[in-house]
Amino acid sequence: MLPLHRHLSKGREIARTAGDHASDMFAPLSVIGRGMRHHAAWAKGRWQTTPKERRGPTLFLTAAMLVGIYLLPHGLLFALVGLMASAAWAGRAPKAPSAPAAPDVADVKLGALYAALTPYLCGPDDANPMYHFEGSYKDVFSSWEFDGEGRLSRLELGYPAYFTDTEPAARARIEQVVQGKAGRAREYRFDWDEESNRLRITALAPLPTDVVAQRFVAAPGEIVLGFTDEDGTARTIPVTQGGTTVQQPPVVWRTGPRSSEPHLLALGVAGYGTSSLLRSIALQALPYADLVVVDGAGTGEHACLVNRPGVHTVETSLHGALAALEWAAQETERRLTALNAARRAGSTPPEDATRPLWLLLDHPTELSELAQAEGRPDPQDLLELPLRHGRAARVTVVIAEDVEARDRITPTVRSTTRARVVLGPAGPDEARAALGAPLDIVPAAHAPVGRGYARIGNGAPARLQVPATVDPLDDEAPASLRDAVIALLPHRDTRTEAAAGVPPRPERPPLGAPVDPAPQTRPVDLAKGEPMIRSRPIS
Repeated sequence: MLPLHRHLSKGREIARTAGDHASDMFAPLSVIGRGMRHHAAWAKGRWQTTPKERRGPTLFLTAAMLVGIYLLPHGLLFALVGLMASAAWAGRAPKAPSAPAAPDVADVKLGALYAALTPYLCGPDDANPMYHFEGSYKDVFSSWEFDGEGRLSRLELGYPAYFTDTEPAARARIEQVVQGKAGRAREYRFDWDEESNRLRITALAPLPTDVVAQRFVAAPGEIVLGFTDEDGTARTIPVTQGGTTVQQPPVVWRTGPRSSEPHLLALGVAGYGTSSLLRSIALQALPYADLVVVDGAGTGEHACLVNRPGVHTVETSLHGALAALEWAAQETERRLTALNAARRAGSTPPEDATRPLWLLLDHPTELSELAQAEGRPDPQDLLELPLRHGRAARVTVVIAEDVEARDRITPTVRSTTRARVVLGPAGPDEARAALGAPLDIVPAAHAPVGRGYARIGNGAPARLQVPATVDPLDDEAPASLRDAVIALLPHRDTRTEAAAGVPPRPERPPLGAPVDPAPQTRPVDLAKGEPMIRSRPIS
């Protein structure tokens, strides 16, 4: 008796032989059938392309041709042979192989991300590792989502419990790998769930960059630093954007005697808008406050504020900056004395002691280096009294500096300016040093001007886009942006605006009684030689 496997092999040979004979026998029929499908598809296409008004005559001619073939001797036989021959000719080409299916985007991109994370999340002593070189991303990636362009927009993954997720350096390595594989042109928010060892990654939508300088809806003492995501704040304000009014979520910094963070420090990469932020703050504070501006860089970025009502002085030299800051320190002391006397007497404080005073300093460390070289007092040391007692004296200090010069900022300035802004694509270490807290957002490789992050006090860092506030004296800036800044300045200036038309001279003197000329506004005199400048309320 033959073994079972020999019976099975013999049966397979018989089936294979029968299949080969059947395919040989039905091969002509399959060729003719394929040709008939081609003819049917051609006839259907011609019928669909034929205009409706020509379909009736076409049917009549076809029917007449079929009747003629039927009446001819052996006409049907010849027609059938011709049809079979043409079908065999049309179907002689083998069936075109189907195009290979496009690879799944998730398999390609998530597989590459899994392979890139494996060296950092695979422990050498782990007997059952979550990440290994022969594993699959579906074992650790629980959910993911791609946008319409095939880019990763959301991902949730797990990581082993022994991964040091509490160390900023370890987190930064993982965030750098994810951004490199998902695309460096966007910002990503990383939500580390240390309790369940889960990491949630979300690609953030770009912030609007077409919001120009304008009068924002805010209370006195509230400064709109810029705009953020919808989930970054519970408040929205109407702004003019692209010619229409829309609602945008602002980043609001509250100043004044009841503010928990009365002073601000803005650090930024060169060319990313720290001076624009300073101009935006100045334009918002001018309607209700007096300004002292110190331009340490000496580039003339704030020359548009010279001789404006409410602006005491705009200094660019070391001598002028020292005189202005000495006056600001003495003015702070005078305000404290006046306010304390009014409280003891139970009377209303004088107006010149309650009107807010803003000290705006752009790149003061450059003046500090110059003062050190000349053996003169450091301008930053003169800020100690306004910084420590400015909230009670209604004095606000705003400092804008390059992020690379943060080590040259004095400890007093760093400890008293707890409202922070960092602009530009700063690294994790720079952002942590600037904001005083780790940043859970990885910046994009190329950020627009004015893009950065803000942190007010102990709050969480928020994304920030500063309104476009260009220098109106810059001829290279767009005219529309310069006009928006000029419209916010307190009065007209012939350097930035066209001079007002001169009225024509009358032919004869007026017959009425002469009218006393309007009193001229006496300009504020900030003399460098005087030890103190007496302040006065500015209408």
